[in-house]
Amino acid sequence: MTETDTGYLPPMLNPFDPNFHDDPYAQYRAVREADPVHLTPVGTWALFRHADIMRVLRDPNLSVEERHATSMNFVVDAEIAAMREARGDRGSRSMLDLDPPDHHRIRRLVAKVFTPRMVESLRPQVGALVDEMLDRVESRGEMDVIADLAFPLPFIVISEMLGIPDSGQRDELREWSGALVKTFDPIIGVDDVKAAMLAGDNMFAYLTEIIAWKRDHPADDLLSAMIAAEEDGDRLTENELMSTAALLFIAGHETTVNLIGNGMLALLRHRDQLELLQRQPDLIENAVEELNRFDGPVQFSRRITIDDFEIGDKTIPAGTFVMVCLGSGNHDPEVFGETSEALDLTRSNARELLTFGGGFHHCLGNALARLEGQEAIGRLVARFPAIHRSDDTARWNGRIVLRGLADLPVTLR
Repeated sequence: MTETDTGYLPPMLNPFDPNFHDDPYAQYRAVREADPVHLTPVGTWALFRHADIMRVLRDPNLSVEERHATSMNFVVDAEIAAMREARGDRGSRSMLDLDPPDHHRIRRLVAKVFTPRMVESLRPQVGALVDEMLDRVESRGEMDVIADLAFPLPFIVISEMLGIPDSGQRDELREWSGALVKTFDPIIGVDDVKAAMLAGDNMFAYLTEIIAWKRDHPADDLLSAMIAAEEDGDRLTENELMSTAALLFIAGHETTVNLIGNGMLALLRHRDQLELLQRQPDLIENAVEELNRFDGPVQFSRRITIDDFEIGDKTIPAGTFVMVCLGSGNHDPEVFGETSEALDLTRSNARELLTFGGGFHHCLGNALARLEGQEAIGRLVARFPAIHRSDDTARWNGRIVLRGLADLPVTLR
């Protein structure tokens, strides 16, 4: 965009602003009000209004497959190119990156063994895990919400659901997962790309051994069920199985870590809402919806235009990446009213949040994330009514898409 004759320069999305990570919503609001169908400095388009975002998420004529992108104007590092060539198409068959009919086929096979009823049956187990983790920190009188609860809880749950044994590699798995999710960001450095590719190699080598063992020793777990899953003679290929297992493992804990961490920070910053939840614990389901809306773990999703795409008063060319800003849509006053920037655990339409996406790419694990958030946050604030932050500094993980904290130290009494 260019400066007008009046000297006015429209606001731009700028994740490099030093205040962005602590409060991206100020930028979202400025862009949403001035230029909601927004051409970013890197050539992608970004949408900021709830209605526009929902339209894009639900449009079956938009793609998620990068082969349709014709406007990827960047230079590929020679070492990265060689690494990609050596890896071939490994890891490319995740339903997150596939259009129909392949997306529908893989999701249908996985969804047969990943139902809301199955997830709800885990509630007693998840609650018991939370209590065990809180038992460990009670005598200390302090904890890091991320390291002591938000990370280990979903990590253990998804590992047990998949049937991945405790190999003592938790720290390595977390490091690999963290490197891989950086590739979701629209801006990523060469070193981060190389680290992610190496992490992917390590993750796939790890899963290859587990899947081989599971084929000979099937059990009552999700990975065994995925190996056996079949519909109309159709099974997951080896690449699809590996890609899907990696996706479920990474997405099954990375987003929930941020949900719990961001949610607790929001409550600690808004003491009146924390105390309301303590007085009315039956608010927990709506509270988690509102916390997901207020500062959700997933800030952006993406699509690629197949044809020229008209939205608002703009035409987005075919073959273009479109980033939809879920975080901005979650604060759109056209949907959430004059209090859209406020935290309100009693908000009647909190479930209109965009955090879990929409359309046929709607998050498969949203029921599990919600359940874990309800159990972790509900039990933590009930057990330690005097909980408060140990310091006022919020240390963010630096990611644009999967927004979350690096740590959250608190005092329990």
